[in-house]
Amino acid sequence: MSCERADTVLHAYFDNELDALGAAEFERHVAECSECANGLAALKSLRSSINNAGLYERTPAAMRKKVFADLHAAKPLVIPAKRTEWRWLAVAAALLLFAYGGWRAASLFRGDDREALLAVEVVDAHLRSLQPGHLTDVISTDQHTVKPWFDGKVDFAPPVRDFAAQGFPLQGGRLDVVHGRTTAALVYGRRKHFVNVFIWPSSEPDAAPRSGSDQGYQWLEWRKGNMEFYAVSDTAPSDLTQLQQLFVQ
Repeated sequence: MSCERADTVLHAYFDNELDALGAAEFERHVAECSECANGLAALKSLRSSINNAGLYERTPAAMRKKVFADLHAAKPLVIPAKRTEWRWLAVAAALLLFAYGGWRAASLFRGDDREALLAVEVVDAHLRSLQPGHLTDVISTDQHTVKPWFDGKVDFAPPVRDFAAQGFPLQGGRLDVVHGRTTAALVYGRRKHFVNVFIWPSSEPDAAPRSGSDQGYQWLEWRKGNMEFYAVSDTAPSDLTQLQQLFVQ
């Protein structure tokens, strides 16, 4: 029966790759395992044969002397003044680029840029939900089943309503994360499309709808009753407008 350590620990021990505890443990093992003992002896013999074979040549003294003389005679590299100026210009340009990048990143959290970033994150969340098994955590067309499912999972009560009669049947709901916050996501059907409506609390006043598109998906955002809503789908923009009007009625 072959010893497993002969193929693994033996070579690590021979190459001094084991710590003190591992080496001591293997040495105790070698005392009782003839296979590892013979393997270790063979490796030591091979190393001794290579060392005694004289398979390398020493550098001739004259060549070594010439190399060291050339190194000592080498002149230090002097950077011309113009190159020094260009170097400082390059450093200044890099600093300006870094500062602009920092300003641009910070601006994403202000005004319209922040809203644009938020819309991108909502569309990304919509795309994640379309992966198999991610669309709904609770599957039901009954709003009285979906609404209580959110109890205790979010610190607000999302307005869950079924609009099947108007062409937007409720499919279910789930928890999602947008911009670092936990949101309620309601899923509606629209012909052969899915519409995600992301909802979270807002301290901002009610606002008229804003719309846009990203990666071929339409989004519509509005605020109503201390709640922010984002509807996202690849259906027609008019469908999202109709759904938004149903929510605000």
